[in-house]
Amino acid sequence: MAGVTVLDAVRVRKDFPFFARGLIYLDSAATTQKPTMVLDAMRHFYETSNANVHRGIYSLTHESTEAYEGARKKIAEFIGASPREIVFVRNATEAINLVAQSWGAANIGKDDTILLTEMEHHSNIVPWQMLAKKTGAKVSYLPITELGELDKNAVSHALKQKPKLFSFTHISNVLGTINPAKELVAEAHKEGVPVLIDAAQSVPHMPVNVKDLDCDFLVFSGHKMFGPFGVGVLYAKRELLDKMEPMLGGGDMIKQVTFEGATWNEVPWKFEAGTPNVAAVVGLGAAVDYLQALGMENVWKHEQKLVRYVYDALKKDAVVALYGPESRAGVISFNLGDMHGHDVSTVLDQLKVCVRSGHHCAQPLMERLGVPATARISFGPYNTKKDADLFLDALQKAKKVFRL
Repeated sequence: MAGVTVLDAVRVRKDFPFFARGLIYLDSAATTQKPTMVLDAMRHFYETSNANVHRGIYSLTHESTEAYEGARKKIAEFIGASPREIVFVRNATEAINLVAQSWGAANIGKDDTILLTEMEHHSNIVPWQMLAKKTGAKVSYLPITELGELDKNAVSHALKQKPKLFSFTHISNVLGTINPAKELVAEAHKEGVPVLIDAAQSVPHMPVNVKDLDCDFLVFSGHKMFGPFGVGVLYAKRELLDKMEPMLGGGDMIKQVTFEGATWNEVPWKFEAGTPNVAAVVGLGAAVDYLQALGMENVWKHEQKLVRYVYDALKKDAVVALYGPESRAGVISFNLGDMHGHDVSTVLDQLKVCVRSGHHCAQPLMERLGVPATARISFGPYNTKKDADLFLDALQKAKKVFRL
């Protein structure tokens, strides 16, 4: 894939064994399919380099450690960070919980405010609610407009109230809203407010540079960016990681242990207790190589063409209700007449079109939109215009089934 300047989705999908099944996969916001090079990297590790990391002096364990730490370096470079600022976790959810339990527990107290938005995934709501319950803090939510965007005046007003943290999604997994992360971080920092960005829906689809954003924390999951399940990333500024206490205790996160107590390892390892999922980290490193070869600008432009094409077609259909702004990432949530999203998804599934349905782990947002659920399509670089046309055709067939 090296040297790609224009993304050819027909060519890209040949790298993914999954598509031999003949399904139209439109659920990359939930998880992406895996290219052969990721599967091969993990298989190669288990077949040739399987040893525990950081814990031996024989050559095989050095080989395993080099693969693990080499992946950390790749991932750090991918988002413009230092390897010492990259902590491996299971997923973005665990990364947010780590920040809440470690940094949050030390910095957020009674009557303090944690500022979120109405468009957050449960992963960026529940950990803060749990922390607030323990500490006596409160969680406040920035409203969204009827178009599904943040109210700029409300943002400015809320930040002037000096919340202890502002945590928001870069891209809404429901609305496709692209929040102006760099501007939001700058505005928060003017008021001395640290920022966490949930980048689970942005890092796999667009260029993201943490130094440019100047965010304090940023999280994402490997399985949403062609990597395996079971590995995610917490980025945090080094000075914050140095001060934070570890969330989990055990092997590898320590420097010394006595019967009386323990001292911690250096960052990032003090946050990575126990044996890590080495093969998954290696797989994520290979996924980053794959995305780098595609070019993130190319991925973004390709998905923008697809989402614009489908959105414009759906907008003309009086039976289809759309949610979110015109300008969006490669995500479209919709409802078909008064049919529940589950029913729509079931019919489309019979036509070999994979579409997510439900509340998308965003029940408060569903309440704000006044709907119990939506159907949702989301694109990846392996989706083609043919996929889009087959989806639109299947939707017309669904309308006939429902007599709409």
